[in-house]
Amino acid sequence: MSENTRRRVVILGSTGSIGRQALDVIRENPDDFEVAGLVAGGKAEQLKQQTEEFGVTRSGLGGRAALDLATLDEADIVLNAVVGAAGLRASVAALDAGKTLALANKESLVAGGEVCLRSARKGGGTIVAVDSEHAALAQCLTGVDLSTISRLVLTASGGPFRTRADLTTVTPADALAHPTWAMGPKITIDSATLMNKGLEIIEAHHLFGLDYHRIDAVCHPQSLVHGMVEFLDSTTILQAAPTDMRVPIQAALTFPSRRPRVGKAIDWAGVGTIEFEAVDHDRFPCMGLARAAGTIGGTHPAALNAANEEAVGAFLNHRISFVDIPVVIEKVLGEHESLDPQDLDAVLDADAWARGRAADYIETMRMKT
Repeated sequence: MSENTRRRVVILGSTGSIGRQALDVIRENPDDFEVAGLVAGGKAEQLKQQTEEFGVTRSGLGGRAALDLATLDEADIVLNAVVGAAGLRASVAALDAGKTLALANKESLVAGGEVCLRSARKGGGTIVAVDSEHAALAQCLTGVDLSTISRLVLTASGGPFRTRADLTTVTPADALAHPTWAMGPKITIDSATLMNKGLEIIEAHHLFGLDYHRIDAVCHPQSLVHGMVEFLDSTTILQAAPTDMRVPIQAALTFPSRRPRVGKAIDWAGVGTIEFEAVDHDRFPCMGLARAAGTIGGTHPAALNAANEEAVGAFLNHRISFVDIPVVIEKVLGEHESLDPQDLDAVLDADAWARGRAADYIETMRMKT
């Protein structure tokens, strides 16, 4: 690409895992991309180093800076890698402004899917998924007549406890030791509980417009196949890639074109056995809770997401046990009276309510131990 056709990218959450890997992709493709702005939640010194390396003049810390740079006039792509529901406002702002939103913040679509889609229609923005699973499905679906699809299948590694019988003694250190992916702490815990797959089912519903009964997930411990599309004639297209988040990040930044590979390709002769197996919903109830919340709709997914974030934070801070995480979520959802998410405020109100109830349950559990 020439200097004038380089894609100008704003990265929200630049000092986190996805943000740093996005900068790796840009660093390797200087003729294709220019960093137009950087935002971090903290780590001011690391942000300063990034701005100096990439010659960035627009940067900032916190939510206000994220909102400002999400609508930056000169930005072609806004990559939202903010962790948790905090990224929702920035996603809506970017879509309202007609930006291409490279979305690594799955909570935006989980909590505010309808709001984000309305903003995209109103402002002319486009959502491109960064999650490896949704990036895989998007590639499988390119040029496909959606009426020929039977179902979508996401893959889950199964996390570190796929074969562990007793989960009552799991520590945060245990849960953070993911067998195949290097990710931030929150998403790593979500992978261990399989909540991440439940959140991704909700996200896939919004991204691809299929009903929940046509979106499924299977465990695939090798994490080489990231998504599958099954067609009405019983054929299936699978997308495979290395367990390197730079691959789906680059795919999102260059979509629908492709650039030379980042990292190493899969050595298929050395792979050996590839396994697929059913999810154990009894041991990992979070995925089922997410599917149920998505099916109910309204503000239920926002409440689910908020309760999960609070429960995961409490677990990481040794305030509740690993098996308490789904208990907190289920209790909060059992009390939630779902509303039609007419606007962003309705979603944020549900988020705040669910966080408060989750905090109450967490405190009660802590006092009993």
